Amino acid sequence: MGVEPTDVAHGAVEETGAPQSAPQERLDVRDLGPPKPPTRTLERLADLDDGTVLGQFNDRAPQHPFPELEDRGYAYGTVERDEAVVTVVWTP
Repeated sequence: MGVEPTDVAHGAVEETGAPQSAPQERLDVRDLGPPKPPTRTLERLADLDDGTVLGQFNDRAPQHPFPELEDRGYAYGTVERDEAVVTVVWTP
């Protein structure tokens, strides 16, 4: 039995310092090739309420969305797991 994405996301939220009591959404982009993962992440963030924490699951550590996230006022942290690289994004 493998580790469920919800378990991975929960641990990543704790490790990144994102608000643990906030609503959480998950976005799995592991099967998407560039440039779709950062595009999908930014689109999803635009649709979420400010208090929602987004956990993006990728097969590698993302680099390209970070300057855009900073420009838009988001905080983020990335945690590497065996199953995925989880980038947690939230509004500070």
